Amino acid sequence: MDFELSADQEALQEGVRSLCQGRFPIEFVRTLIDGAQIDRGRWRELAETGVFSLALSEAEGGVGLGYADAVVVFEQLGRALVPGPLVATFLAAGLVDGAASGDAIVGLVEGRNPTYVEFLGLLDVLLVLDEDGVYRVDPKSVAGTRAPKPLDPLTPVWKVGELPRGDKVGDAALASRWRAIGATLTAALQLGIAQGASELATEYAKGRFQFGKPIGQFQAVKHMCADMVTRNEVCRAAVYWAGCALDDAEVGDPARAASVARIQANHASSDNSKDCVQVHGGMGYTWEVDAHLFLKRAWVLSQQFGSDHEHAESLAAIVG
Repeated sequence: MDFELSADQEALQEGVRSLCQGRFPIEFVRTLIDGAQIDRGRWRELAETGVFSLALSEAEGGVGLGYADAVVVFEQLGRALVPGPLVATFLAAGLVDGAASGDAIVGLVEGRNPTYVEFLGLLDVLLVLDEDGVYRVDPKSVAGTRAPKPLDPLTPVWKVGELPRGDKVGDAALASRWRAIGATLTAALQLGIAQGASELATEYAKGRFQFGKPIGQFQAVKHMCADMVTRNEVCRAAVYWAGCALDDAEVGDPARAASVARIQANHASSDNSKDCVQVHGGMGYTWEVDAHLFLKRAWVLSQQFGSDHEHAESLAAIVG
């Protein structure tokens, strides 16, 4: 199967990358850590470019592209560490007024009794993905306590109890479909993280001199950078396949492809981010170096839309 991007997809990739470089440079993203975590003005700019309405038809007010294109977009958002419930708002675009336009920030949790809800105090709508369907809950009706020091400083979390039942807005089939889409787009974000960590490590290895030469010339560092590139390419093939499967089931079973993508993306994003810290040496652990932001985001995303174990179990059931 050919996973080369078309000319239109390359233009889409470059356009989103330019948007992220201009509106979400890492210097700006860092300013959100002690602030609101989400800049609503720039969130609407994402919406205006079609980030949340990519998969909606033009009749629905969307862009009319497919999930293979959405994967390309979300890869770039992950690479730039753009914060916020991106996947949840994308899923809600055809269901919640204001989601597609960026006027509503939508969060999502799986199951009726989550321990934590991300971005709870910043949400306009909270959706609950249950076994029998999708439910809409007013975030203001959820009692929660904000964690003082979340794992990812750009992903605030609130500790909550049992959620209100809410209003049912989608059936079990929609919930199942959303799980596959959510897993695939989360994997795309992780692919971007793996790529961003690889680029950060490579640039540092080129510019950091030791014993009169760049550390990238030393065998141990060179091998780590090569491993990062290899993980990127293997992960990219899996994630792109999952996007294609969502558009056309003849390409592959969407649920199976999503599980493969998530497993590959979990490892690629986590391992590349760890290696990025390692390439930076002792300073790699410091707050000033961006390596830890990639690693922490990778760890947070690894728990969304199914863990490694859950996706491995799903694959085993399909194969069996």
